[in-house]
Amino acid sequence: MPINEYNQRVADPLPEWQPRELPKKVTLKGKFCTIVPLDLEEHSQDLFDAYALVGDGRTWTYLRLGPFETLQEFRKGWEDLPKEDTDIFFSIIDNNTNKPIGIFNLRKCDPANGVVEEGYVTFSPLLQRTKMATEANYLLAQYVFNTLKYRRFEWQCVDLNMPSHNAALRLGFKYEGTLRQNMVFKGRNRDTTWLSIIDKEWPVIQHAFEQWLDDSNFDSKGKQLQRLQDIRKCLCK
Repeated sequence: MPINEYNQRVADPLPEWQPRELPKKVTLKGKFCTIVPLDLEEHSQDLFDAYALVGDGRTWTYLRLGPFETLQEFRKGWEDLPKEDTDIFFSIIDNNTNKPIGIFNLRKCDPANGVVEEGYVTFSPLLQRTKMATEANYLLAQYVFNTLKYRRFEWQCVDLNMPSHNAALRLGFKYEGTLRQNMVFKGRNRDTTWLSIIDKEWPVIQHAFEQWLDDSNFDSKGKQLQRLQDIRKCLCK
C-alpha cells in the first residue's frame, strides 16, 4: 500500500479513471431469458398473473410496495413507486413463452464513481430457482461491468430477508455489513444488509456464471451437476 509524504498509508491511485455513462434502457438477450425495459402497459397483466401464483402476499413483505388485490392496484403501485430519474426498471422475459415473469432494476446510479445497485428483485414462482433467474442476474452484472465498466455493483436487503441475502451470496456478492435501524419500513424497524461485487472480482464470477449456465453442467433431467458457488470456489484456488 502506498505511503504519502506524511508517512500515512493511502489507497492505490486511479490515474486512468474517468466517470462512466449512466445505464440505459437496453435489451439484454440470453439463452433462456431476455431483459427488457419494464413497460407497465404491456407487461402488467402477465406480471400480475405470475405473482398471483404464490397464492398470498408473501412476495411483497420486504418490498416498499404491495401486496395487490387487483391489476389496477398492481400497476399503480409500480407507477407511484418513489424513484430517481436515473433508475431503470427491467422485465425478465421467458424466451419460451415471451411473457414477463419478474422485475428488477438498476438504482442509485453513481457514474462519477462507477457504482450502481441491483434493486427491487421481484421474481415470480415461474422464475425463482430456475436457469432463467441465474442468467438474468448474469446478464445484468455483465452489462454493469463489461459494458458500463463500473467498479462496484451493490445489493441491499432487509436483514431479515434471508432468501434475498442467500441469493446474493450465491451470485457472488460479498457481505459487507448491516446498518442498524437505518429506516422505518412499512411501519416497522428496518435493519439493512449490504453486499457488493467489485470489478476485480468480476472476471472469476463471470467465468463461474458461464460454466454454471453451460449445458454440460446439467444432466438429462435438467438437474445441476455443480453449484454456482462451488464452481466459483474452484476457480479461486
